[in-house]
Amino acid sequence: MTQKNLIIHDLSEKDWEQVREEYIGWNVIPDHGTIHPCIGCFSCWNKDPGRCVIRDGYQDMGSLIHEAGEVTVISRYTYGGFSGFVKNVFDRCLGYVLPQFEVVRGETHHKKRYDEDKPFTFIFYGHDLNKKEKESARRYVRAVCANIRGHVKDVIFREAEETAAANVSGEMPEAVKTVILNVSMRTANGNSAKLANKLAEQLVTETEIINLKDYLNDLPQLVSQLEDVRTIVLCMPLYVDGLPSQVIRLLEQFEKNYTGRPKRIYVLANMGLYESSQLHNLFDVVRQWCVKMKFPYCGGLGVSAGELLDTLMESLPFAFPPNTKAAQGMERLAEAINNEDVIGNILAEPYLFPRWLYILIANVNWNRTAKRNGISPEDLYRQL
Repeated sequence: MTQKNLIIHDLSEKDWEQVREEYIGWNVIPDHGTIHPCIGCFSCWNKDPGRCVIRDGYQDMGSLIHEAGEVTVISRYTYGGFSGFVKNVFDRCLGYVLPQFEVVRGETHHKKRYDEDKPFTFIFYGHDLNKKEKESARRYVRAVCANIRGHVKDVIFREAEETAAANVSGEMPEAVKTVILNVSMRTANGNSAKLANKLAEQLVTETEIINLKDYLNDLPQLVSQLEDVRTIVLCMPLYVDGLPSQVIRLLEQFEKNYTGRPKRIYVLANMGLYESSQLHNLFDVVRQWCVKMKFPYCGGLGVSAGELLDTLMESLPFAFPPNTKAAQGMERLAEAINNEDVIGNILAEPYLFPRWLYILIANVNWNRTAKRNGISPEDLYRQL
């Protein structure tokens, strides 16, 4: 059977008409306005392997990538990576790989579900992109392809009309209020929520934890609600080497509609992979957004090996190994927020807990979880 190529794009209907003929016979994934964000349930790994539980027309992205001869992605350049929609599609591709880890070129990545090396071409469009911005995009898509176990065939940049600049002016809000914005769709049961609570305990300013999930259908309301906030901490998991799509949509909403005063931005990030260095792209996306918004980017904390963190965070004192570095980083982050200081990005990996042991335990646990859900080893590794 001849393989159909696949194109994922965020073009308007008018712009798509101008390039449609180049992709005749391809499977096309456009923005129908119906896609839902990944909810972090991992059902595509341990309940219905390879297939997303959300039935919105984008549930089979993993198999569509597998069936394609090659994949082309067209996206507006957005803070060093994909637009909110394109990132949403990639967040929903998790079933293309397996939950189990292995070390590839010195980094922890998910194992392949399919014995293939899929070629990806990325086309970014933006206005007057400079050399540094183009390198950010190249670095980001290299990381994406490393984790979904494909390879970058080409990265192309095209000129586009300039978008309206954010209208931010004036001094910081007088009220010294901090909002920790938990952007995880898992809310109370996720690592992001638990870390948000840990951080809130150490802050001396008026602090409120807000769940982005509660505002998904009304992002302008959330932007308005944050207008008089002096400090925002974006608390999030790493999704496909960057921010979860719902966060990018919020940042896009800020850039489009926000006309208030500047605010200080910090990041509190967590990830399931072992090497915290794989969080660099996430931090850079937030930094580039801050430049666009004329907000001061004040740094943050990135914690790796999240499943280990989740298991031990509530059963042991936070400062105990292997969470020692995470606890120390949390103290530094809280101190910076309390004093309104700028810090560098702090990267915290497990303390006195080697990578090989983390991978071994994680892989065993994934198999056990699938078994509890009635998934046989054959089904867990199945290819759709």
